[in-house]
Amino acid sequence: MTEQTDKDATSVSSSISDRGEHGQVTAPPQNVRFAFQPLVNLATGGIVALEAVPRPHGGEMRELFRQAVQARKLTELDVELAMAAASEAAAGGTRLPLHINVLAGTIAYDIERFELLDAVLDEAGRPPHQVTLEVGPPFYRLDHEALLNGLGVLHERGYRLGLDGLGEGDAPLRLVASGLINLLKLDQTLATRAHAEPATLAFIESMVTFADHSGMQLAVHGVDTEEQLTALRAAGVGLVQGDLIAAPSRRPMSQVAVSSVLSELSQVQAPRIAARSAGPRVTDFLQPAVPLPTTATADEVRVVFADHPDSTSVVLLDRTGRPHRLVDRNRFLLAVTGPYGHALHARREALRLAEEPKLVGTHNTVVEALDLVADSGPDQMYVDLVVVDEAGRCLGVVRAGDLFRGVAEMKVEQAATLNPLTRLPGTDSVAMEIDQRLADGEAFTVSWLDIDGFKGVNDTVGFAAGDELIRSLGRHLTDLAAGMPGVVVGHVGGDDFLVVCDLDQLMPLGAELLDVEREAEGRPVTVSLASLVCAPGTVPSHHDASRRLSPLKSRAKALLGTSWVVGRSTSDQVDELRGTPPQSPSQSQMPPRRRATG
Repeated sequence: MTEQTDKDATSVSSSISDRGEHGQVTAPPQNVRFAFQPLVNLATGGIVALEAVPRPHGGEMRELFRQAVQARKLTELDVELAMAAASEAAAGGTRLPLHINVLAGTIAYDIERFELLDAVLDEAGRPPHQVTLEVGPPFYRLDHEALLNGLGVLHERGYRLGLDGLGEGDAPLRLVASGLINLLKLDQTLATRAHAEPATLAFIESMVTFADHSGMQLAVHGVDTEEQLTALRAAGVGLVQGDLIAAPSRRPMSQVAVSSVLSELSQVQAPRIAARSAGPRVTDFLQPAVPLPTTATADEVRVVFADHPDSTSVVLLDRTGRPHRLVDRNRFLLAVTGPYGHALHARREALRLAEEPKLVGTHNTVVEALDLVADSGPDQMYVDLVVVDEAGRCLGVVRAGDLFRGVAEMKVEQAATLNPLTRLPGTDSVAMEIDQRLADGEAFTVSWLDIDGFKGVNDTVGFAAGDELIRSLGRHLTDLAAGMPGVVVGHVGGDDFLVVCDLDQLMPLGAELLDVEREAEGRPVTVSLASLVCAPGTVPSHHDASRRLSPLKSRAKALLGTSWVVGRSTSDQVDELRGTPPQSPSQSQMPPRRRATG
């Protein structure tokens, strides 16, 4: 929210519970107009929504709010501004999703007044699910139960809800984790420092991960320089807003003039959005849908395509905002521009030229969406997919071409991390897998495998034989992982490998791996395996898992022959499952000590 500080004043906070009378609103504030600033998807370079930013003709918004506080009409003014924003967006003819700023106190103490906003949106033909209410501070003096109840009411009506100004305001974490929030918007103070302060960038990266795991979207406001944008893209941020991309404009825009920074998205050397272990989600490539009611005529669809030259489809919605049919641009134009096409179709229902929409949810990954595309047949390969929320309402569309590009970029990123000798992923991929399992809260194991005396192998039979030994071990690990779903293997350099698997897979995997006799140019070779059992809640990160695994590896290397030791994150107990302890001369006459067997 551009005018964040205008709303976040102590005087406003101290009076926010002073509710105005719920009377008739005669007209929107006459001295306030609105500018519209786009929210841009970095994965596609397209606008996903427009935020309505209030612009008073004279003075500041702070003064307007101060007067409202004195008149005990703060919540009334807040909703009046929201209504005015919706009206101006309708007058501008935009069909893009709309973001409107509201005070948290209005939701907590005057939720009934939002019925007036409902009426304005209904008159404009805009369903609530196409509107995101960006909830702004102050929060600290509010009744949080009343706020949560109010948010629940708006959620039930279909509004999307965002938290504005995170990082500068006072939004409680309880609200962030309430399950009612669809969008988290980080404050411009974070964007300003992202490229210069490693701690700030690390915080943004953690918020990207949190939003992804929670099914929310994350946006960063106030991107004004190329350095900021580069840092945010490297952190995995997908939605940005700021003057570098596009300044607020009095006329709602449908596309941005792509700057030199955004044009780098198509270049291989440009920083890429970080790929998650399961691949990017379809929401990373979400485009606004161009909606029409199911009663629309073909001529109305033609006008929409003429007014929106970049749109590739029109979604026909039923009265509940759920997609009923989809009109593909190419198919439609072929039908209406052919011989007698206009005469045959213009005044008739567009449903005749529409098809069943292909629906995907916000939780689906790009790879899952491409499976749906592949099952559709070659004639449907490039038809848009419709993204729906948990209630089945249309959130937007995803173009098949963007999905293909997203998977290609993911594969390029994955290939860049592969070890050139074994073509196995490296440390980063295994670390992501460990952190994901830790977040899931399930028991699992991580194992470290290497070749005993590998330098001696290279020194005696040559580096070519050493490389082939490493390749053969990598192939064996790959084959084992292919036959045991859930096993993840990485080659972390030299003769070292990491293996992550479920707890019940550890014993059969270890046996399969260690029962094989290995050799290099006729020279017998043994290996050492160290495994750590990670119980839920006992290992904070992959860094800690690596730290605990290191002494287990040293203990396994101290044993003679092919060895295997297993430790636990819950105790200091270590089991030596394979290998022979070195014996001193005095020990050679003593009976062998009892060890665990496997």
